[in-house]
Amino acid sequence: MQYIKEFYSTMKERNNRLTAVKEIIKNNRIDSQDTLLELLAKEGYNVTQATLSRDLKMLKVGKISDGWSGYYYALPDKDLISESEKSYIQDVRRGILSIEFSGNFGVVKTRPGHANSVCFALDVLGLPEILGTLAGDDTIFLILREGMTKEDLLESFNSRIPEIKE
Repeated sequence: MQYIKEFYSTMKERNNRLTAVKEIIKNNRIDSQDTLLELLAKEGYNVTQATLSRDLKMLKVGKISDGWSGYYYALPDKDLISESEKSYIQDVRRGILSIEFSGNFGVVKTRPGHANSVCFALDVLGLPEILGTLAGDDTIFLILREGMTKEDLLESFNSRIPEIKE
C-alpha cells in the first residue's frame, strides 16, 4: 500500500513539475537547460539535468532560432501536434485489417509490412486502454490494461479513429 501511495505522489509531483516547466518556457526566453534548472529550483523543483531532458522530450519542447543571437526553448505549436496526431491516425487507418480479442489480449491483423508503423502509431497516440503492443510483420499483439475491455478500446477508437471496427 505504501508503494502505491509513493507512486501516486511521484506522479503528482511530476505532473506539477511538467506544468511548471511549460509555464516557465511560456513566460521567459530560456536559452539553456542551466537557466531552466535555475528557474525550476526557484519554484521548488530541484531536478537533475537528465530528468529535465526527459521532461523536455516528453513535452516535445524544441529549440528555435530567434533569427539573430541564438536559440531558445519553445513549446510545440498545438496545430503541429494535431497534424502529427493526424499522421499517426492515418497510419492506423491504412494498416489495420481486423482486431480480435481474448480477455485482455488482442490480435490486430495488418497489411503485410504495416504492423510496426501501426504499433508505433498506437503507442504514440497513447490510448489509455492499451498497456503495451508487440509487432510482427502483419500482426500486432495488444495487451489491454487491467479492468479495460475490448469495448472500452473500441469506444476509444470510435472517438479518435472512427473508421476502425472490430
